[in-house]
Amino acid sequence: MTTQKTFKRRVRERMAKTGESYTSARRNLVPDGDDAGADGPGAGPPGSPGGPAGDADGALVLTAEEPLVAATGHGWDHWFAELDAWGGTAHTHTEIARYLTGELDVSGWWAQTITVSYERARGMRAPGEHADGFSVSAAKTVGVGVERLFAAFDDVAVRDRWLPGVPLSRRTASAPRSARYDWGHDGSRVLVGFTAKGPDKATIAVQHERLADAGAAETQKAYWRSAVAALKTYLEKGETDD
Repeated sequence: MTTQKTFKRRVRERMAKTGESYTSARRNLVPDGDDAGADGPGAGPPGSPGGPAGDADGALVLTAEEPLVAATGHGWDHWFAELDAWGGTAHTHTEIARYLTGELDVSGWWAQTITVSYERARGMRAPGEHADGFSVSAAKTVGVGVERLFAAFDDVAVRDRWLPGVPLSRRTASAPRSARYDWGHDGSRVLVGFTAKGPDKATIAVQHERLADAGAAETQKAYWRSAVAALKTYLEKGETDD
């Protein structure tokens, strides 16, 4: 099995050969997969330009480099260098975002994305940490249509068959694309997106936000990874929702 040290060496060899950034070189060496955790490649929340992406050295960025370049004209290395030259680590989140929008002409969503990624890369923010708490995610591609996948998660009676006792209370839903839920009484929120991949294949992406601390984030990350795996097993075994 390839060790992390060996993998890092392969990434840097590719960087030297192609001129790619670490993130791009790593991404081209990692096979595509279905699952996503808090800091790995995968589906982001509904409406985001891309899912989370990370590199093995800890520069955990919120999206892949291609959409960033397409939207802003530059990649991660450029924006991090700009912020370093400005003295970004001495500034607050709000000040960094305002500098990007006001001085460097970066649009609002991308300014926030660059700011959070910069804070992570420079040790100013823990992975998964946001202004309103910690956030984790998990995703899974399932061999059923998107309508069936949505119903299996959103219908309480069906959900209890594969995930009994989950403390979800629906806030809003746009079937079969997305739904938002309150989690118990701790103030955290669960956002779920559903994407059709064909008539008999769809992806579910769960994001649990506003978690109190890193410990809660680790617990919920493991919980949701297990949950989406259980959902996949339930549906693909041919269970009925009747």
